[in-house]
Amino acid sequence: MKEKSIDKLQKVMRSHLCNRCGSCVGLSEGKIVFKNKTGIYLPKAIAPIDDEMAETLWHACPGAKFNFPAYREQFYPESPHFHDFIGSYFRIGIGHAMQPDIRRAGASGGIISAILIWLLQKNLIDGAVVLGMSKTEPWLTQAFIATTEAEIMEAAQSKYIISSNNDILPEIAAFKGILAYVGLPGQIQSIRKLQAIDHPSVKNIRYIFGPFYGNTLHFSSINSFLKTHGEKDYRNITKLYFRHGEWPGNMRVELKSGRIIELKKFHANYLIPFHILRNSLYCTDLTNEFTDISGGDAWAPVYEERGKGFSMVISRSKKGEEILQQMLGEGWLKFDQISEQEAITMHSHGYDFKKRGGFIRIRFRHMLGKSTPDYGYTLKGFTLLRYLMEVFISTLFILLSTRLARWSVEQFSPTFIGGIFEKTRTIWKNSTHKIKRKNL
Repeated sequence: MKEKSIDKLQKVMRSHLCNRCGSCVGLSEGKIVFKNKTGIYLPKAIAPIDDEMAETLWHACPGAKFNFPAYREQFYPESPHFHDFIGSYFRIGIGHAMQPDIRRAGASGGIISAILIWLLQKNLIDGAVVLGMSKTEPWLTQAFIATTEAEIMEAAQSKYIISSNNDILPEIAAFKGILAYVGLPGQIQSIRKLQAIDHPSVKNIRYIFGPFYGNTLHFSSINSFLKTHGEKDYRNITKLYFRHGEWPGNMRVELKSGRIIELKKFHANYLIPFHILRNSLYCTDLTNEFTDISGGDAWAPVYEERGKGFSMVISRSKKGEEILQQMLGEGWLKFDQISEQEAITMHSHGYDFKKRGGFIRIRFRHMLGKSTPDYGYTLKGFTLLRYLMEVFISTLFILLSTRLARWSVEQFSPTFIGGIFEKTRTIWKNSTHKIKRKNL
């Protein structure tokens, strides 16, 4: 007997395959909601769903299936270049917004904010779907449609806790005008799946942009960060930033009492192994391959030493390339083209973690008899050393995500733990350099 769409969807909703993109919530007419956003943050059906709706929701879900080759062929037929790690593209370069305020407000070079503002000024869009922090619950993320430059700037910078942009699909569908959309890979994959069937919920979306993607953290990371500073109630948060100030920025929490807590971005990364969203480990898309333009930090000493923020920029579609050309011609962006190999070398750690590690972890999951995502392709042929390295990494993630490990780390100063984490990470990167770079 063929498994029903609603049953398949429910399995994803209850598993590590759910990336919390929000499409099932947004398209369910209130029949599916997110439960416990400061906890596990999973969608839950609260009313019966008929077969027709279930079929649509299942199609929109990117958690179990997203055919990279098929959708690449559909959405990027004119892209002249392709690489298994990078995806389809026209050009790759290092750059930043030329306007100092936009560059300073961004997580890295302010590229995506500059593109949205330029499109708005040119009347090429009437609004942009972006991610901000909730007005009523400032400790949580909230997607919204920005229609002014100020609102676009308000949504600048990365948010490293769970977000669900697509739960506002009804607002996107009802919007009177043309939209740009900014999201993470899983969220964008769902939008592309809906565009492929001409679903009315995405009819207004003309442009898609997004940041590079390493991982997402559970809200427990915020609770843990507060506990180490003697704060017990997250509801005292009035402002929460993840990349505040001079690039690469600081994690910053502002409280009702007036107290401000800050920690360097690289030190705050200590939270990752303790609070990582498991789905992040099965996402193999580092550079947001299904955008028109994607961008992320240019992690290289030559740029990191300068501060101010530099981004790697990838134009992927014809319309993305046209936007890049026009903005460069008008002096909106600084852009120095680099080669494919330079791009891979710059993000070798990330590519290894997502493209190699991701597929190895999927293989481990399959060996344990658990459901796995189908991306329409796979990468294989990794060395024994790389498999052994992944056994160590995966074991570490499992052990550090336990209550005991989280409690233990909370007994120390975040500055102390963050410093140790940064030094340990540097040693780890150097010691595994050859394994990760081999055949990249």
